[in-house]
Order: sequence, then C-alpha cells, then structure tokens
Amino acid sequence: MPVGTRATVKTLSPSELEDIGAQIILGNTYHLYLRPGHDLIKKAEGLHKFMSWNKPILTDSGGFQVMSLKGLRKITPEGVRFQSHIDGSYHMFTPEKVIEIQNAIGADIIMSFDECPPYPATKKYIAESLKTTLDWAKRGKEAHENLNQTLFGIVQGGIFEDLREESARKLMEIDFPGYSIGGLAVGESKQDLLKITKFLNNILPKNKPRYLMGVGTPKDILDNIGNGIDMFDCVMPTRNARKGTVFTSNGKLIIKSARYKEDFSPIDEECNCYTCKNFSRAYLRHLFSVDELLGMRLATIHSLHFYMELVKSARKAIFDKKFAEFKKAMEQKLQNETLGR
Repeated sequence: MPVGTRATVKTLSPSELEDIGAQIILGNTYHLYLRPGHDLIKKAEGLHKFMSWNKPILTDSGGFQVMSLKGLRKITPEGVRFQSHIDGSYHMFTPEKVIEIQNAIGADIIMSFDECPPYPATKKYIAESLKTTLDWAKRGKEAHENLNQTLFGIVQGGIFEDLREESARKLMEIDFPGYSIGGLAVGESKQDLLKITKFLNNILPKNKPRYLMGVGTPKDILDNIGNGIDMFDCVMPTRNARKGTVFTSNGKLIIKSARYKEDFSPIDEECNCYTCKNFSRAYLRHLFSVDELLGMRLATIHSLHFYMELVKSARKAIFDKKFAEFKKAMEQKLQNETLGR
C-alpha cells in the first residue's frame, strides 16, 4: 500500500497511482485528525471524495504517531493525552475516539487503537502495555458500528513470543476480520522481526488477512510473504525516491551519482513504467542536480511501480506453487544494495 499520510501520496496524482497499479492506499489518522480535521473530511463526504481516490483506503489508528511523541504525551488506562506537534494544543485519543475519527474519515479498513511500545523495552513494560492494547481493542470493537468499514486488531508483544501469542489469541477471541502486526521495524534486528512473523504464521487464522505495519525493503517484503504476511505499507519507496534513490530489479540505484551523467539507458531495463519507457538515467540525474520537482515525481512513479510489480509477481508465483524459486531468484538480483554509489 503506497502511503498517503496527509490524504496524498507525495508528488503523485490519484490517476498516476492507478496507472502504477495501486489497489489501495494508506492514510494516517493522527495527521488527518490534526489537519484538516476529521469533521471537515466528513463534510467533504469522506476521504475518498475529498482526495478523489475511488479505490480502497486503509487508515492506521494513530497509535504509533502518538507514542512517538514521547515527552508530549501521557498514557492512561482511558487513552492517551498528547500535545500536537504542530501547535502544542492538547488532545485526547481513546479507543472510542479513534474509531469515531476513522468512521468520519470513511476508510474501508481501519485499525484498533494500540500502544506501540518503544524498542528496546523490558518484558515487564511490554506485558503491561499489552494489557492496555487488548483492553483498547475490546473497547474499540464495541464502539465500531459502521459495517461498511473493516476493523483490524493489532498484535503487539515486542520480540517476546509468549507475549505475541497471548496478544494474538486474545484478539482472536474478540474476533476481528483481519489482524495487523505492530511494534516491529522499530529498531529490532531483522532476525527478530522475521522470528516473530514466522512464529505468528502458525497462530493467526489462515483465512483472514495479516498486515505487517511499516515494512519495508523489497527483500523484507519477500521474506515476510514467505512468513504468511498478506499486506504491507512503507514510506521507503516514496521517501527514498524523493531523495534520489530508486529501487530496481538489480538493487538500489542512486540516480544522483556522477556515473549516470551520460547514461542514456532507463533506470531499469526490465521495467515498463512511464518513467522507464520515456526517460533516461541521465535526464533524471539532471533533474535532481537542478532541484526540479519532476525528478522526484518520475523517481516515485518508478519505485512504486517496481513495488507493485514485485508483489504482483510474488502473488502469481504463489498461485503457480513456485514462490520459493521466485524468491531465491529475486533475492539474487536484489543483492546489489548500493548500485551507483
């Protein structure tokens, strides 16, 4: 899912996202609540109409953003009182309030409010945090009345398997139509991340979607598809593209590198996106060197197209019962992580 934090995937129009092959995008509850406000979005007849996006939208709960405010927030059993990072004004997020905000936004898939514990944290802290998250999950589901929106529960528990199992099983008792895995990609090692997703693969229902929040690189996605994950979001392809680093079938490519000054080949010979069909590495390098916005747009188009094709190919390989071979071949191609330095 391309990330459209503030009701836009940075630099791209909705029609360009459709051309790339995006089927669903992500919005951010915390940021949309602060600006422009969920009441305004509701007056606009929901986020789809407000931003002119006619396909599905997923919103996160804002839990990660609120927890990251550190000195600007206070956690209580009732919810989280926090100060806006914009103007310092005080606000309160409760599980019920977060459902109300997401109902007003009108997303198709919405998230339960959770506490995303920091990394590292003690097992005692994470166990106490998990009790809060599970209580909030129950309260959020009780407050959720819009049957046109699908509410996911969020599995927490840090890197501790017993806490992750407790979280997953208790959320399954509440019975959500889908399950997110939160609290990963927050500083722990890749080995710990994969250990947890592999562990949860044998616990979470196989007939309901699993969503790994905030992950990741192309290799991360392939590894976690192998661990039973169905859905991903990450700012990496768009953020890196705006800074001049794009993802290709042969690893990352730093388009601002001097070696591309006279390179008139496309970013990726294997890609048929709008950027690769029409523009050269030399042209994109020129755009970045003179700070032209078109460079960011073209790089973003390519990187998102690459990600869409990656998961599309992975899906086909699963249907063809050839995912292991596909994954191995792709990882060999992707291993050049610093192409163009």
